Amino acid sequence: MLSSLQVGKLAPNFLTIGVYKNQLGKIRLSDYRGKKYVILVFYPANFTSLSVTELIGLNDRISEFKKLSAQVLAISMDSPFSHLQFLLATRYQNGLKELDYPLISDLTQKITTNYQLLTEDGLAFPGLFIIDKEGIIQYYTVNNLLCGRNVNEILRVLRSIQYVKENPGQICPFE
Repeated sequence: MLSSLQVGKLAPNFLTIGVYKNQLGKIRLSDYRGKKYVILVFYPANFTSLSVTELIGLNDRISEFKKLSAQVLAISMDSPFSHLQFLLATRYQNGLKELDYPLISDLTQKITTNYQLLTEDGLAFPGLFIIDKEGIIQYYTVNNLLCGRNVNEILRVLRSIQYVKENPGQICPFE
């Protein structure tokens, strides 16, 4: 149900095909429940310059996400085979060779629709969701198609969410 997509509500689960370390496999959001925070990053399409820049920026800081017990998952409406080609292409070829987190395929547009990111033209808005270990949406943003995201801000918000969860009733001191 679309109206339930909001902070404090359970994130819509999904089961789809993803590509990680050049291998195709099933990825289910609920598999992370009880184990990790999930940084769910929706991007418009493979091989677009803004997407490449953002996805590489996240990858360059992946060790920081791992230290915070967070799994980055990037989703587009491209096919798993397009994702594989994207991951096999070097950065010189506008690709993501050696990416350290999965790319997820939403070929049916079901995930993008459930997360309310499908445009009237059938594109996906760049959206970012931070989901806690219980599967609850703690934060989300949606950008226009040409506006990039800042990895420092994503990490700051993640640390803030974790602080508030670990210190109930306290205001987060992170700036």
